[in-house]
Amino acid sequence: MNKITEDNRLHATHVSLYISLFTLWNLNRFENPISINREEVMKISKIGSRNTYHKCLKELDKYGYLEYLPSHNPLKGSLVNMLNFDTSTVQALVNTRPKNDTSTVQALSPSLNSNKHLKQTHTHVNKNFNEPL
Repeated sequence: MNKITEDNRLHATHVSLYISLFTLWNLNRFENPISINREEVMKISKIGSRNTYHKCLKELDKYGYLEYLPSHNPLKGSLVNMLNFDTSTVQALVNTRPKNDTSTVQALSPSLNSNKHLKQTHTHVNKNFNEPL
């Protein structure tokens, strides 16, 4: 958040989009890349315009907050690599968690590449998003 606070290029839509993507990354146990669905991310971030969404996503990529890998395929979600700015805390948590530990995210799916997947995870992701951090 310090990096975002000090960056005068960012507006509220950038911050909202980044926080939404960070939350999805968190739900996916900080695994990169994450698969994103435009409609879902726009709904979570409260961005109503596709142009604004794409502009902010591309600018977050350009400014070094994430790596955006568009799919250009409506049936396949785009990919985002979230960049880790605090390797001491987040990376330590990821490295100490056993690979087969699914106790806290059993119902989550790391990929939203199909409408079927979206329907199954949409309510779950939004429900968790509304809970306090």
